[in-house]
Amino acid sequence: MTARVQESFHVSANVAKMQASSTMMAMQKAVEMRAAGIDVVDLGPGEPDFDTPEHIKQAAIEALRAGETKYTPTAGTRRLLTSIIGYYERNFGTRFDLSEVMATAGGKQAIFNAIVALVDPGDEVLIPKPYWVTFPEIVVFAGAKPVFIETEETGFTLTAEQVKRAITPRTRLLIINSPSNPSGRVIPPDEFRRIMEVATEHGIYTISDECYLQFVYPPAKVWSAATLPRELRDRLCIAGSFSKTYAMTGWRIGYAIAPREWTSAMLKVQQHSTSNPTSIAQRAAAEAFDGPQDCVAAMLAEYSRRREWLIGALREIPGFRVLEPEGAFYAFPDVRGCLRGEVKTSAAFVQRLIEEAHTVVTDGAGFGAEGYIRISYATSLERLQEGVRRIRKLAEKLAAA
Repeated sequence: MTARVQESFHVSANVAKMQASSTMMAMQKAVEMRAAGIDVVDLGPGEPDFDTPEHIKQAAIEALRAGETKYTPTAGTRRLLTSIIGYYERNFGTRFDLSEVMATAGGKQAIFNAIVALVDPGDEVLIPKPYWVTFPEIVVFAGAKPVFIETEETGFTLTAEQVKRAITPRTRLLIINSPSNPSGRVIPPDEFRRIMEVATEHGIYTISDECYLQFVYPPAKVWSAATLPRELRDRLCIAGSFSKTYAMTGWRIGYAIAPREWTSAMLKVQQHSTSNPTSIAQRAAAEAFDGPQDCVAAMLAEYSRRREWLIGALREIPGFRVLEPEGAFYAFPDVRGCLRGEVKTSAAFVQRLIEEAHTVVTDGAGFGAEGYIRISYATSLERLQEGVRRIRKLAEKLAAA
């Protein structure tokens, strides 16, 4: 009986069109290899290797002891919402209303809510390449059409002119991720403003994914779309997350800031999916924004040290070319110089790394960039060095073939 039920299961059309997450698959592969007793170097996950700062954990413990274990409003507790508002006012000089802010179960849910609350079948959504793997899949789920913008010619940095050329009468939404996952590139504030001017002129909505907001390296500076004038924010949703900045990936807590009408629609989606984010995680997130920020500076300093070593080392590998990441914690090297013989694609290169070097990275094709791989330096420098040693060994072997 069970077998017959399984054979007859029909996947919905919306889900059938979606692709599995390449980043989640890379993570799962590393888990399987470790379980098999293999000495794997895992450079795949977009997850800080630091622990959540102690003062944030203590806030969650206090919440538990105080009995803060009940439902909260769908938008989140007033304490967290005012913390988000205060954070943006202190850091970016912009004051938001409570009706424009909501807490979500991670930044991913903020983006999901924003997209499905806005687009209709037939709408087009502009997504610059390379993109975070989830962007086009949510668009497909919502019945809209992803339209990709090539940015390789501008060093993976989106420009207003590229956006303008991609707009059609069906364009409804533009998604921007700066600092970028996977490339680490940062859109300069002046160019970001020009992009928003183009979007506003054409009546297009924009999602600014600011998951890596605080992780930028000099001369780039921390900047948010929240600093834009009000007329350029009338169709803007900022999606934020505590996961990367405060090493809180497992807490699943993020937020969205958008015009009242858009926020109201997103709340409707959340009411009928997850309801509120976890009450305890909300208390911890409020402490993250309100408490001391020296933990962020310490993590960024260590990422900067790893980045400096990694980029220099990758540039010495035969067949590799790599742009300087200006933010986040990824390198995104071009490995097309290593693709020869049986290794014709970046997927094949990644597979050889797994099989021969027991090293996990993420295939760039999943980010819309065939011929590239994503290397996360959210791991210790020692493991990073060992991983690069193994990658170099394979690249030299392919070069000699």
